[in-house]
Amino acid sequence: MLASITLLVPPASPSPFLSFSRFSPSISASVSDLVRVTSRRLAWASKTESIATMATEEDECMGSVKAQLAKLFEVSLKVTVPNEPDVEPLIAACTGKFGDYQCNNAMGLWSKIKGKGTQFRGPPAVGEAIKNNLPTSEMIESCSVAGPGFVNVVLSKSWMAKSIQKMLSEGIDTWAPMPPVKKAVVDFSSPNIAKEMHVGHLRSTIIGDTLARMLEFSKVEVLRRNHVGDWGTQFGMLIEFLFEKFPNFEDATETAIGDLQAFYKSSKQRFDADPAFKERAQQAVVRLQGGEDKYRRAWAQICEISRTEFHKVYKRLGVHLEEKGESFYNPYIPGVIEALTNQGLVEESQGARVIFIEGSNIPLIVVKSDGGFNYASTDMAALWYRLNEEKAEWIIYVTDVGQQQHFDMVFKAAKRAGWLPHSDSSYLKASHVGFGLVLGEDGKRFRTRNTEVVRLVDLLDEAKSRSKAALIERGKGEEWTEDEIESTAEAVGYGAVKYADLKNNRLTNYTFNFDQMLNDKGNTAVYLLYAHARICSIIRRSGKDVEELKNKGTLVLGHKDERDLGLHLLQFPEVVEEACTNLLPNVLCDYLYNLSEIFSKFYSNPECKVVGSDMETSRLLLCEATAVVMRKCFNLLGITPIYKI
Repeated sequence: MLASITLLVPPASPSPFLSFSRFSPSISASVSDLVRVTSRRLAWASKTESIATMATEEDECMGSVKAQLAKLFEVSLKVTVPNEPDVEPLIAACTGKFGDYQCNNAMGLWSKIKGKGTQFRGPPAVGEAIKNNLPTSEMIESCSVAGPGFVNVVLSKSWMAKSIQKMLSEGIDTWAPMPPVKKAVVDFSSPNIAKEMHVGHLRSTIIGDTLARMLEFSKVEVLRRNHVGDWGTQFGMLIEFLFEKFPNFEDATETAIGDLQAFYKSSKQRFDADPAFKERAQQAVVRLQGGEDKYRRAWAQICEISRTEFHKVYKRLGVHLEEKGESFYNPYIPGVIEALTNQGLVEESQGARVIFIEGSNIPLIVVKSDGGFNYASTDMAALWYRLNEEKAEWIIYVTDVGQQQHFDMVFKAAKRAGWLPHSDSSYLKASHVGFGLVLGEDGKRFRTRNTEVVRLVDLLDEAKSRSKAALIERGKGEEWTEDEIESTAEAVGYGAVKYADLKNNRLTNYTFNFDQMLNDKGNTAVYLLYAHARICSIIRRSGKDVEELKNKGTLVLGHKDERDLGLHLLQFPEVVEEACTNLLPNVLCDYLYNLSEIFSKFYSNPECKVVGSDMETSRLLLCEATAVVMRKCFNLLGITPIYKI
């Protein structure tokens, strides 16, 4: 798996961490410009449906059944209730036996129109009218009205088959959602310099990567930001300790320093125990922030050694990030706070400078009582930069739930400043993606036996090792090459760790258990990867060229199990929409597991025999469509598929 980290550093200046004007023109003018841009975007956004209702052009919504039905029902609603403008169709997939999809507008419309001299006598009559006013479409086989006006839609089997075959010919990207947002920032992973990445970073890294992948699939330009902790008072003690241990500090390498976590602990112990060292460390912070060359070079050396360690994890996980750490935004802080002060938002409180937030019993401190900056200062500057300089329309922060209040206050401060609209229903907007803890089997934070946090690189290596051992036990050591065993062990091991996390609602805690996540039965990555490999095996066993079948064969959904599988495949685009809208990767995991179960039911039915049957070509195409959608699900989850077991 490939991975890379791009380092984006602030422009150089003689005193780069004290000068603001060198990095930006008048920030006050930029903020007002941003507000004008915001108002224009909001005017556009007010005419745009949410990410879940997607695009307006016919060719843009071809992938989503829900979007295509919404267009048809929009026409019907305008005819049915011409005096009720801007009624958005409420379309949902059915869970019952009456149809595939349902339009649920009748009850809401009845509450609006009753008493206005309407011809209708209740929701069922409204539903009947909506059904009768639907334009003719090849996608609909039949419609019926149930209960209080629910319009049930049964899709045409021939249209379903044609849609799936079209995807096979033109590619899965034709099923990509089209959200009304062009550029997004996803801020995730964000470890601290001079500290090892541990299991606590796992969730942010893989949840953030999956959200970025889903948005990228949806044609959104995604800025993957690694907001590393590379600035602050701790660097004084680290630099002084580096000078002490390595007088020629530029010769200090990762090998020479050894365990970075141990280096950090040793410097902290020295800081706490030695007053003279502590004083030198405090002076080092001043010199670093003043831009003194020797201290800047030492700081850069420590950061680079940390990045080397981070890269080992990102390479294993196949995660790409662009680093813009705390130091990058530091030069922007004074100007941002000045602009907020000029707007009357920043006030004095107990010696500190704060922004009061409605509904919060504590203010957002942007300048500490000693005149120093803090996380809130940096996050306000980062948010300003992302909106104003990077022109992002959606900024997504992936951190643990414990930071929810902090980001809520930052977002509310940005709304007070006019950077963000007060409503979160349109873009521009900022979202916090919180997640729970990784627990050990004792129900406490996942740690090693000596109570240390688990190094992420060790955890991933253990997953690969166990996966490899399972392959050897199954006799693959004699059948496969060493490269095949290594690549499969990586795909299964790393995929198991990722899926075990992603399949849970991110807000909940989950228990880390290797035996469960590497089980080849149940809702695990191992089961799903093996299911995909089996489908590939079925196609290989047929001896047919599947690419040729795509061009010359015809897909038919004659049997109920074939139709059920086809319907689930067609719902893939709207599942991605839902997962993006709610920032919930587990929605995609649920879909993937259900897809494998529905396929298993189809394939195990004797009436749906694939290889050697009269319907072999059609059913091979259905197998291939299932494999294509599974592979895209794996891709969005950051999991590498396997093709044989």
